[in-house]
Amino acid sequence: VKIPRLPVADDAMQGDMPMYRTLWTHIKDGLGKRADGDNSAENLPRELQGALVSLYGSYERVHALWKEQKAALGDDEIALPPPVLIVVCNNTRVSKMVYEWISGYERPYADTTVIAAGNLGLFRNEDVDRWNPRPTTILVDSQQLESGEGMSDDFKRIAAREIDAYKADYRRRYPDRDPDDLTDVDLLREVMNTVGKPGRLGESVKCVVSVSMLTEGWDCQTVTHILGVRAFSTQLICEQVVGRALRRISYEPDENGMFDPEYAEVYGVPFSFIPASGTTKTPRLPRIATQVKAMPEREGAEFRFPNVIGYRYELNDQPLSARFDATSGMIFSSQQLPNLTESAPLIGESEIHTLDDLYAHREQEVAFLLAKHILERNFRDEDTPSGTPKVWYFPQILRIVNEWISSGYVTLKDGCRLQLLLLTENAYSAAEKIYRAIVAGTNSGEGEERLKLILNTTAPIGSSATVDFETRKEVWRTDSRKCQINYVPIDSGWEAKMAQTLELMPEVTAYVKNEGMNLTIPYTLEGSDRTYIPDFLVRVDMGRDREPLTLIVEVTGEREQRRDEKDAKAATMRTLWIPGVNALNSSGESFGRWDFIEILDPWDAQNSIRRAISQIKLTEKA
Repeated sequence: VKIPRLPVADDAMQGDMPMYRTLWTHIKDGLGKRADGDNSAENLPRELQGALVSLYGSYERVHALWKEQKAALGDDEIALPPPVLIVVCNNTRVSKMVYEWISGYERPYADTTVIAAGNLGLFRNEDVDRWNPRPTTILVDSQQLESGEGMSDDFKRIAAREIDAYKADYRRRYPDRDPDDLTDVDLLREVMNTVGKPGRLGESVKCVVSVSMLTEGWDCQTVTHILGVRAFSTQLICEQVVGRALRRISYEPDENGMFDPEYAEVYGVPFSFIPASGTTKTPRLPRIATQVKAMPEREGAEFRFPNVIGYRYELNDQPLSARFDATSGMIFSSQQLPNLTESAPLIGESEIHTLDDLYAHREQEVAFLLAKHILERNFRDEDTPSGTPKVWYFPQILRIVNEWISSGYVTLKDGCRLQLLLLTENAYSAAEKIYRAIVAGTNSGEGEERLKLILNTTAPIGSSATVDFETRKEVWRTDSRKCQINYVPIDSGWEAKMAQTLELMPEVTAYVKNEGMNLTIPYTLEGSDRTYIPDFLVRVDMGRDREPLTLIVEVTGEREQRRDEKDAKAATMRTLWIPGVNALNSSGESFGRWDFIEILDPWDAQNSIRRAISQIKLTEKA
């Protein structure tokens, strides 16, 4: 058999195992959210994109050797089918994202669709602006194909173009047969079972994206690379996946009667047992549910707020400028994504995998890609049905992007290069930071009035008076009229301390923990639309002749959040949500004045709030 070669070390130095050995633990949370929501191919987590690029670099070397051997045989394809990479995914939605990212896909643009290029050259199913007649990457669901029950509607929809291409190929190969006599299941089963078989439908396939495990009877000899994009709960499942790559290509012995070593590169398959979870001797009784609700007699502590679902900034075609700040920067290091991965077998030679294919792109491509993302996402003509991009802004956006790069807002640590921004997740993060700087720096002539909030049409206004739910969490009773809700549910332990502090502060006239009110803040991170739930709303007395101020309080001290996630939330609050809500006061619907603060230590909340109030007063006075 081939010798499986797995990652044994990398320069990320995260945890006990290399990142690409235990890939699922690094991507499962982000990938699940994307697959359930915005499941565009452009939203693959950067760790998964990095694994694909790194493994593809190894595949390219094997493919180059195959081409040399094929040429030495007189370009005889029948004698030597190409090497194959397999990606094993956990479900149809994830496999669709991976398949389209690798091979290409159709994306909407203005009033039509365009073909977006695949990211791995040898596996692309498109050529500039048209689909290839013979796909080199296929998507299969082996469980559905082998079940005898046909394919699900979701899978049929995804694989429709692939099926049509193979029907056309079938007609070319067998002019006396009608491919319509075959079911779609029969056709895809034929393709899958003939991968690597010269003269058959699957002979040109170089990449197989599989939903669930490939069947045990699958006997392709030319599989050289495997990527697991799923959980592996047992050693048996690990062995089953790797086993699909272990059939040797050649069984010809050398002059010593020995086989030459053949290797299978494997990412994302951890060879380790998952320990049993054990049991407790005494079962824990369920906690009695507590009714958390608004108290009618405390209506003076009610909070009303707009239900915001998005933002629109009307620039009126004036010149663009940018105001960068501390949240505008990005740092890249091998701690986030390894530049070097050593893959080794139990016996035989090890191999070093790199991101050299990515780093071969010109740096100017980075600026163009970021400017394109900013233009297409944020500068659209709302008066056209499809929101056509305002292309005349592109030169200005490109100038600002180059300014962001040249001004040192991208920090590259050992071994990292600017081309890491070509990975989609990184590109979207950078585009969001630059756009927020454009919003902050562009003089619209009318200030915040040009920032428009998009409200929920069915429920544009929310209120703490609607809170009414049951919880089995611990709770802290609110006895004063400062809080309209009877209890504060406790998640992390500090909520009770925070509520107690707010009760005792004379400046605080009302407060509420944001649970059960449906106050969510939309923001974007790495190209995905997300929402987050702030912790507390606090109304403070700003002194004589001053309008009360509502503070959105976010407690971040004890939470393990990525820095870019925290920065995106805070920047959205300060540059979009807060200015937009305050602008509503001049448009007829008033929610009072709002501001936003972060508290790093809930046991120092009193000082933090007072410092924030003093700073706000100084700013207003200035």
